[in-house]
Amino acid sequence: MILLPQAVIFDLDGVLTDTAEYHYLAWRELGAELGIEVDRGLNEQLKGVSRLESLERIIASAAQPPILTEAELAALAARKNTRYTELIASVTPEDILPGIAELLAELRAAGVKLAVGSASRNAGFVLERLELTGAFDYVVDAGKVKHGKPHPETFLNAAEYLKVSASECVGVEDSAAGVEAIQRAGMFAVGIGSPETLGQADVLVPSTGQLNMNELVSAYSRWNGGN
Repeated sequence: MILLPQAVIFDLDGVLTDTAEYHYLAWRELGAELGIEVDRGLNEQLKGVSRLESLERIIASAAQPPILTEAELAALAARKNTRYTELIASVTPEDILPGIAELLAELRAAGVKLAVGSASRNAGFVLERLELTGAFDYVVDAGKVKHGKPHPETFLNAAEYLKVSASECVGVEDSAAGVEAIQRAGMFAVGIGSPETLGQADVLVPSTGQLNMNELVSAYSRWNGGN
């Protein structure tokens, strides 16, 4: 028997649009000012985690990490966000990743509730730029939770608002921290990326273009049937 999930919760950066690249550019610029190289490998460790925790990871990666006060850390994080918002101001609906608009429409037509679960405080602004605000029933950003990913609070917050049990939810993520958060919430985890990074996901696709509602529902049904 095919079981339809009652809700699907999407990460934003790297899932709905590739704003993850803008995060990387902004962190790289800030790192250069601090004398710390932020390369692609380090950036991979920043995906899905909060702004302040990302900054702490960058600082910890230095050979001689600078000693900074909480106020100095907050100021640096704010500067990074200012640069990031400058970069994402150019985002348009053309930047929605392949297959996402079609998947959202299919899920909505099937009566599935839709939410965004993002570590970014800029989620609302990005959705406005993408003209996707009306596509979702609820948006969880860093301002609505105490604990960032890999803690499950982001996904549990969405499920609670949508009045759906965790086992009836699917989460879609492109980061290891995000996939862990979904699974710790007791939800079915769809990973977008490589097996090396996201091998623990319940189902994995290399890119959003391979996201297919029928296959997603079939995989969720098999998983839910065993839960």
